[in-house]
Amino acid sequence: MKLGFITSILDYCGFEEMIDTAAELGFACVEVACWPGGKAERRYAGVCHIDAERVLEEDAYARHILDYSREKGVELSALSFYPNTLDPDLEKRAANVEHLKNVIRASAKLGVNRVGTFIGRDQSKSVEENLEIVAQVWPEIIALAEENKVQIAIENCPMLFGSDQWPGGQNLMTSPALWEKIFQLLPSQYLGLNFDPSHFVWQMMDYIQPIYAFRDKIFHVHFKDIKLYQDRLAKVGTMAYPLDYMQPKIPGLGDVRWDRFVSALTDIGYDGYACIEVEDRAFEGSKEKVRNSLALSKRYMEQFVI
Repeated sequence: MKLGFITSILDYCGFEEMIDTAAELGFACVEVACWPGGKAERRYAGVCHIDAERVLEEDAYARHILDYSREKGVELSALSFYPNTLDPDLEKRAANVEHLKNVIRASAKLGVNRVGTFIGRDQSKSVEENLEIVAQVWPEIIALAEENKVQIAIENCPMLFGSDQWPGGQNLMTSPALWEKIFQLLPSQYLGLNFDPSHFVWQMMDYIQPIYAFRDKIFHVHFKDIKLYQDRLAKVGTMAYPLDYMQPKIPGLGDVRWDRFVSALTDIGYDGYACIEVEDRAFEGSKEKVRNSLALSKRYMEQFVI
């Protein structure tokens, strides 16, 4: 496996400084944030280290990205854009889909051939209604991915944290049962998973068995941890806003058994990219804290991934 990190945590710097940071800390790869310009709608969104539209328009810019990362010895594991492609606001939905298509095209042009994203969800509608919307929105996205030979790696985050995403969350691919339904609905070798075990922890789900069941669909892996506060959970229950009883942490400071998780990945022969995702509030507030979060996460995960 190749150990890296998702670049959205480095929202204070540009592409070159981001790559420099990865190289200085000894990371092999990065999953590069590619949001469009404008104000972010949520934390860890809106970061742009590679401008997808500019990649498509300017060959010199695309060459610079590849030359600079190659010079520093840092691979691009994926381009990432995590919007709600099923947003009930049709104007937002169309904008999200269009930018995702450009990220797919840019990934192909750069030779990365992998994009991390969400399937999306209309949080006010049922699962069945959302599956119908997936069948309307996603075939043309998948067709573009197939045409450009770009893997679409869907992260299994429910995007349900507080009142803004209540009640259904903003990403439908949250469980093995729903993975099966969507893979049947969109039968493509270019649609798979960006598997993050932390989201299964707070949903009280097994995050080991799906590695074996979906071994051929794991295109990319996230290393993020979650800490469950049992006293809070006992007080509010699982129907509460998830952030009332859990908190994202850096790897090793939460409840994921990383030895078991990585062991299962080695069982299936996974030797692809695994990127640390930092969303730990304890490591926010300064560049030094952010850098420390990456260094500490890397040190911990190197017990299992060299």
